[in-house]
Amino acid sequence: MSDQGQTHDDADRPGENSTADQAEITAEYRSTSLGGNVVRGGLIGVVETVPGVSGGTVALVTGIYRQLIDSASHLVSAVRALVTGPDRAASFREHLRAVQWAVVIPVMIGMPIGLFTAVQFIGDWVENHPELTRAAFFGMVAVSIAVPLRMATESAGGRLRTKHWISGLAAAVVTYVLVSLPPGHVEPHWWILIPAAAIAVSALLLPGLSGSFLLLTFGLYEPTIEAASDFDLGYLGIFFLGLLIGLVTIVKGLQWLLDHHHTATMIILAGVMLGALRTLWPWQDEDRGLQAPDELLPGALGLAAAGAVVVGLLVLVDARMARKHQLDKMHHN
Repeated sequence: MSDQGQTHDDADRPGENSTADQAEITAEYRSTSLGGNVVRGGLIGVVETVPGVSGGTVALVTGIYRQLIDSASHLVSAVRALVTGPDRAASFREHLRAVQWAVVIPVMIGMPIGLFTAVQFIGDWVENHPELTRAAFFGMVAVSIAVPLRMATESAGGRLRTKHWISGLAAAVVTYVLVSLPPGHVEPHWWILIPAAAIAVSALLLPGLSGSFLLLTFGLYEPTIEAASDFDLGYLGIFFLGLLIGLVTIVKGLQWLLDHHHTATMIILAGVMLGALRTLWPWQDEDRGLQAPDELLPGALGLAAAGAVVVGLLVLVDARMARKHQLDKMHHN
């Protein structure tokens, strides 16, 4: 991850990078086709409807993660340069030229196609089979924790220190307590939906964390799936406004944390995911009180195992891709 983000500090200063430096950065990107990028976007859209499977992880595995993050950084910087920067027009054009449009546009086409296709099936399943749905999600999220843990271990030089484990444990405890609070039984208002969507979009930057998982934690997953399935334009308009605000504000902050405090950020992320598993215990009452397993236990165990296997395969591919990137970089040097 740290290798993926090593150019972010320079993203706000395109004029200070030489053409040769930009060419070297671009040369590290994996070559992709337009049609393939539409498919990649579709996969990201599909998995973003499923709590526990990270769109960032899919982008990383399919080889477009760095292009998307660098491009998002340049787009945010372009808007900021146009509003506040010196020599606004030139800086704006410079940032736009740095965006990987051949990746961004096809992915942006594929994502809504995958997302709206998936919600037609997932919405009914969530409503009619809540226990089995949570069981499958539990297995997915539990295995997904391995992704930020691996990244934290790598950035720490192969061994996490005591302070890292304490930070992760504290994050898990705080998250567990917060998600144990009884949910509200009110319609989500715009002042709740906008910040929730803004935070959820940060998951695109962090492999291992699902935007749908965050919405599930906030109690907004089912309303959002229902709105997307019913094409509720009022709800979706407010939601996408929150996504835009999050892209402009939170993404830059997360990039800074990943560049300067990568290990701590990843270990805290792992702790948050661990603590939030409490929300995915299959048997709960309406106030989120935990209950004992019932006759659905065999099916729940099977779906949890299936979810764990699916995400486990993604995690293994992710790890192999990361090792390949490191070896290629060492060979390049």
